[in-house]
Amino acid sequence: ICFTDMDKIALLKEAAARLRINSIKATEASNSGHPTSCASIAEVMAVLFLDEMKYFPQEPRHPSSDRFVLSKGHAAPVLYAAWAEAGVLSESELLNLRKIDSDLEGHPTPRLNFIDVATGSLGQGLSNAAGMAYTGKNIDKASYRVYCIIGDGESAEGSIWEAMSFSSYYHLNNLVAIFDINRLGQSQPTSLQHDIDCYKHRAEAFGWHTIVVDGQNIEELLKAFAEARTIKDKPVALIMKTFKGADFPGISNEENWHGKPLGAKSAEVIAYLQKKLSSPSTLGQLKPKAPVVDCQETHLMGTIKLP
Repeated sequence: ICFTDMDKIALLKEAAARLRINSIKATEASNSGHPTSCASIAEVMAVLFLDEMKYFPQEPRHPSSDRFVLSKGHAAPVLYAAWAEAGVLSESELLNLRKIDSDLEGHPTPRLNFIDVATGSLGQGLSNAAGMAYTGKNIDKASYRVYCIIGDGESAEGSIWEAMSFSSYYHLNNLVAIFDINRLGQSQPTSLQHDIDCYKHRAEAFGWHTIVVDGQNIEELLKAFAEARTIKDKPVALIMKTFKGADFPGISNEENWHGKPLGAKSAEVIAYLQKKLSSPSTLGQLKPKAPVVDCQETHLMGTIKLP
């Protein structure tokens, strides 16, 4: 199927709505989780998994596939929902979130073959992603790219900025760090809130090509990733202005909604989001792009093979 740009944008918007719906349903089923933290990255997850990244859905650990690290691992439900969009999980499986006999844990773990890094501990994801990008550029010498989504709360940690320094020093132009600036932390607003210029200047000072983008705008995200692919001498940082609980009426950008299901508001919000969807469902119409197969699996002495 060949889609026009307008068709693709419309389908990506519907995918973002589904990602929100499935994040709500999963956290309602488990009576725990972080649906508002999922909502702020719904658009970028749709764009990444259905347009930007190149990978084989049925072989997630293929050595030539693009890599993805969700540093803000508490947003795991939207990551699982993205793999449902790619056809790896069913929407009904998402309702097993946090069950004792399910590998769909509250934070991602490599027991799942589509997860490379466990990211329950905040501030660590970019270091892992930088190592992957260094390996891709200097050891594998392959064309795969690495994408990492970072929460604004964890971006206050020094480990993030050590990874920023490492990445620019080694000119890791195959790495894209995506900062989700949704303003709200666990219990109160972050120190910088929506001071987007400050984030931009900090990333630039650490030697990154920096793009400011409306993180809830599909068109802007598509343009930003296209620009990122043209940068040849440094890593790229996307500074996304977003809202926690984005597109959740009465909840978006409000405090005291971190780390809890929507409860009594869930039916109302789901009904609102379902109005954005076509009938029949467009789930599965957009397919991930296959990567260039130019990388062989590396076998290093003493390493442990993941599932």
